[in-house]
Amino acid sequence: MLSLVLILIASLFFTGIIIRTKSISSGRKGPGIFQPVKDVWRLFKKGSVYSETTSFVFQIAPVVYFSSVVMAILVVPFGSTKGIISFDGDFIFFAYVLALGKFFSIISAMDTGSSFEGMGASREALYSMFAEPAFFILMGSFALLTGHTSFFEIFSTLHLGSYITYALGIMATFVLVMIAMIENSRMPIDDPKTHLELTMVHEVMILDNSGFDLGLILSTGYLKFAMYGTLIANLYIGELSLIYAIPAFFFIQIAFAVSVGIIESFMARYRISHNPQFIFALSSVSLLIFLGVLLVLGKFV
Repeated sequence: MLSLVLILIASLFFTGIIIRTKSISSGRKGPGIFQPVKDVWRLFKKGSVYSETTSFVFQIAPVVYFSSVVMAILVVPFGSTKGIISFDGDFIFFAYVLALGKFFSIISAMDTGSSFEGMGASREALYSMFAEPAFFILMGSFALLTGHTSFFEIFSTLHLGSYITYALGIMATFVLVMIAMIENSRMPIDDPKTHLELTMVHEVMILDNSGFDLGLILSTGYLKFAMYGTLIANLYIGELSLIYAIPAFFFIQIAFAVSVGIIESFMARYRISHNPQFIFALSSVSLLIFLGVLLVLGKFV
């Protein structure tokens, strides 16, 4: 329950810190940290408009998308406290319940009959498919290192105490940050501020959503960022007492948000043809983590 509350709190300011960081980097004052939350609240007060060409799939997709992320958050632990749902192999449930929400957002975009939204859906499906092996190799490596297969037991047993394990933690952080950027369609994979339909990915998928539905989709993105930030925090919190773990959690979330803002301020978006190569290369980093785990366990012949 604690992890759910902390993720909800972190999601309130996470995107605002990203926007604020980008504003400062470009020499602008920019909006307040809670402006994205105010925008979502304003959307929640509005009704949704549906095209005559769409079916019930388009209408239920935002709710399924939001619910899938909430379900994934329920299995995320926080330090020495379990998630609301915890069982052996729950990281597999985590990945595929997110895939369910992604699937509905993709078919929702295709349900509109727009060729532009179909292109965005195709790219989003491709990028998520290439990011999946990196996540499973990463979590499988930590499962091998700790001897456990649930998020809570993996993170509570994982201890960074040597140069090799610190290197593994840094590489795992990089992989999780990049997966979060891919899953949220951010730079350098996608530019959330672009207005050219031919190069848009996620933004073109939600062009037909409005009102309450659009508010759900935006708030889901805020929750996903905070959720991945919690996974990163769990790498370092371990069995710290709550007095130290909670401040460390918010420090890591803020550092993550600032890092995202800096990346989006100083990195150019990759060419679309190069995105699959970059995303698939994350699996190579995860394989290095796997080899490091084998080295720690002394399983090299």
